Amino acid sequence: MTTMTEQTQPAIRYERDADGIVTLTMDMPGRSANVINEVLAEALAAALDRLEQEKDAISGVILTSAKSTFLAGADLEGLLALRDPAEAFRRAEQFKALLRRLETLGRPVVAAINGTALGGGMELALACHRRIVRDDPSIRLGFPEVTLGLIPGGGGITRLVRLLGLEAAHPYLIEGRQVSPREALAAGLVHELAESNEALLEKARAWIRSRPDPTQPWDRPDYRMPGGDPRHPRMMQMLAVAPAILRKQTWGNYPAPEAILSAAVEGALVTFDTASRIESRYFARVATGQVAKNMIQTFWFQLNEINRGRSRPAGIPPTDTKKVGVLGAGLMGHGIAYVTALAGMEVVLKDLTLEKAEAGKARIAKLLDERVAKGRLSPEEKQAVLDRIRTTDRVEDLAGCDLVIEAVFENRDVKAQVIRETEAVLPEDAVFGSNTSTLPITSLAAYSRRPDRFVGIHFFSPVHRMRLVELIRGRQTSDEALAKAFDYVRKIGKTPIVVNDSRGFYTSRVFGTYLNEGLALLAEGQHPRAIEVAGRQAGMPIGPLAVADEVSLQLMEHIREQTEKDLAAEGKTLPPHPAYRVLDVMVREHGRLGKAHGAGFYEYPKDGPKYLWPELRRLFPPQGEPLPQQEMIDRLLFVQALETVRCLDEGVLTSVADANIGSVFGWGFAPFHGGTLQFINAYGLERFVARAEALAERYGERFMPPERLRDMARRGEVFA
Repeated sequence: MTTMTEQTQPAIRYERDADGIVTLTMDMPGRSANVINEVLAEALAAALDRLEQEKDAISGVILTSAKSTFLAGADLEGLLALRDPAEAFRRAEQFKALLRRLETLGRPVVAAINGTALGGGMELALACHRRIVRDDPSIRLGFPEVTLGLIPGGGGITRLVRLLGLEAAHPYLIEGRQVSPREALAAGLVHELAESNEALLEKARAWIRSRPDPTQPWDRPDYRMPGGDPRHPRMMQMLAVAPAILRKQTWGNYPAPEAILSAAVEGALVTFDTASRIESRYFARVATGQVAKNMIQTFWFQLNEINRGRSRPAGIPPTDTKKVGVLGAGLMGHGIAYVTALAGMEVVLKDLTLEKAEAGKARIAKLLDERVAKGRLSPEEKQAVLDRIRTTDRVEDLAGCDLVIEAVFENRDVKAQVIRETEAVLPEDAVFGSNTSTLPITSLAAYSRRPDRFVGIHFFSPVHRMRLVELIRGRQTSDEALAKAFDYVRKIGKTPIVVNDSRGFYTSRVFGTYLNEGLALLAEGQHPRAIEVAGRQAGMPIGPLAVADEVSLQLMEHIREQTEKDLAAEGKTLPPHPAYRVLDVMVREHGRLGKAHGAGFYEYPKDGPKYLWPELRRLFPPQGEPLPQQEMIDRLLFVQALETVRCLDEGVLTSVADANIGSVFGWGFAPFHGGTLQFINAYGLERFVARAEALAERYGERFMPPERLRDMARRGEVFA
């Protein structure tokens, strides 16, 4: 329904000057950014009607935006609701017809790109004869559709391939690469830069006054595709192996990259209009598929919900962390110090000895060198970051820190000592955060003098690459302490999820089920290679045996022992699991402790790639017929999804968004499924419950669906 504002204020303003130059300014009412929807399409159609009517009086057209962004792309709410491929095809063709009218107007058209242009915004710009962009490094240009399970559907594939060639267009389309204005200029995506919005419009007018040829390169008789079309011998060689390379990367789980490759190659062999229709057909199939629905729901709507502060305590004023103490300069500690200093905060990096603290700072310097080498940081900026980091072995140097994060060994006694000695020198209003991955925060807060200022701040390794931070509210953690931790995580550019206290919290607890199920499959005599392949086919970034080696079998054994000890103190016992026998054999009987120790489920030769330890088949021999691959895939996925539901049941999780984003960003749960709870939604709750019951009957209680899940299935509900 059109609102009164939309009726009285056009989404595109039409202004013609004395030189006959028309400026079309996109300014959708009631929105912070312009998006492609029916309102904008109608406004563009009306503007084109007028341009065609007044063509004789027009010397050229400038297309720009009144928003801080140029054009944000398609309205994803509409795409999420789209189920009919025929309707998706119709909409794509309708929008493309408008862009085709624009580029064949017979008058030069300039895209004056004053802000970010992604997806549909870049497609609109490519339909213009010249592209001028404001020289601002914060502006991003590109096609991120593939990261949401989609493909460009507004002519992006067709035009970019004809502009750059098949090979050069690949990273923008299939990898979703986004670039700055200067990178775009170097790549040939844009023609010119301007230092300001005023200069942008003046350069556009100057180009139009030069009376250029208002024809796109691909519409000229002498057009040749850069690098050659698919019939060129060099391209034929590349394209012969491209599908296999792509399948190796996606394991067949992501339809979008394969559809992009097909549309690009098929479209390069035919006329522009035919290529455009081919693109629309692939778009219709992908956009209405379940993978796109999963990824849009999670990586757009739920991620934005989290980043806007949905899980942050309400009513607490914004906080600004200025000085952070990091306890421990090892793998996690130096990573935390790095991202903190990079975000502009002072850091005190403390370890047992000054030498250890300095070694951590040296590792930070290497990370900064990598940024300098890639042009993301100047040498002066690198030095400024290092200058913000003070190394020490004296607890007194932590005085004045408003936030301290401990990243010491996962041992209760060690952490207790660190908490007590550090809090003695901190200001009363300082917040103490623990980077523990398994120990309950409430139990660690018992060693604190100010348990209301104690919070879990769980980073993931490697810290500088992993986007997620899990914030854990202990029983006495105050809203103020949690809000400060939340604001700190946003300041370092990461995504915070908030969970309540529990052993292993959410991420470590559920991730542990993936590792244990992989070990259980090995204990049953399934082939190690089949187990690893099942993990990858399930969509996990690495097989369960390989990731167990990365985590460290010794650490897994230590966590198990610590858990048994803690439960015994509560008068409880650790439930048995078939994975524990595998750990006993590997760690206690054969001393294979994991990758860091040079031997685990894999061998790690110095002069070659790792390979599975041949003795595994002798130690864990086959016990009957091997399981079908789908059976193993289901076990690896279902065990994680079911444990997530239990976390929701117990109040460890408080939102579906935190569950889904936490699972994908925290330990890499199959992104194409959209997270652990979205996996259940897409599978269908009734079907999921039936399958889980069948798995429980064969493999044990860990697969038994919680009563909450049965109730939801009976009522036809989904996780939302």
